[in-house]
Amino acid sequence: MKEESEIRRRRSMRLKGYDYSGEGAYFITIVTDQRTELFGKIDNEKVNLNTFGQLVMQEWQRTESLRNNVILDQMIVMPNHLHGIIAIIESKGVLQYAPTKWISPSQTIGAIIRGFKAATASKINKLRKSPGQKVWQRNYYDHIIRNEEDLNNIRKYISENPFKWSLDRENPANL
Repeated sequence: MKEESEIRRRRSMRLKGYDYSGEGAYFITIVTDQRTELFGKIDNEKVNLNTFGQLVMQEWQRTESLRNNVILDQMIVMPNHLHGIIAIIESKGVLQYAPTKWISPSQTIGAIIRGFKAATASKINKLRKSPGQKVWQRNYYDHIIRNEEDLNNIRKYISENPFKWSLDRENPANL
C-alpha cells in the first residue's frame, strides 16, 4: 500500500476542468516502464519493430474498431514509446451504457489509453511468459490539439521522430 504522503505528492497531468470525454483531438505519448527499448530499434533513421512493437501498433489501430466514437490519425511506435493522434468524434460522456466485462463504460481519453495499455501489457507478457510484469510507465502525456496548425505541427513531429532519435529525451542513451 502506498504511503499517504506519496499519494498526496502525485499531481494530475490533465487540464483542470477539461472534459476528456468530449469531442476533440489529442496528441498522446505513452512510454515503456524504465524507458526500456521493448519494441525494436532505430537503424539508419528508420524504425524496425520487433514482435512486441508490431503488437503495439496493431492494438493501437484496433482502438478505432473497438470504439465507434474514435478516429485515429498519424502514429508511430518507437523503441520505447508511442506517439499517436486520437480524435473523439462523438461525445458519449462518461456513463453511456452499463459496464460489462469487456468494455469500459467510460469513453474518456484516459479510459481509452487505460484499455490500450492493459491489452498490450497482457499480450506482451503472455508472449514473454512473465505475467504481471510492467510494460508501461504509470501515466501518459496528452496534449489537446487546438487548431489545424497545431495538428500539422504534431503530424510533422511524429513523422520526423525516427530521424531525431539520437536527440530524443526518451532515448535511454541520452539519460
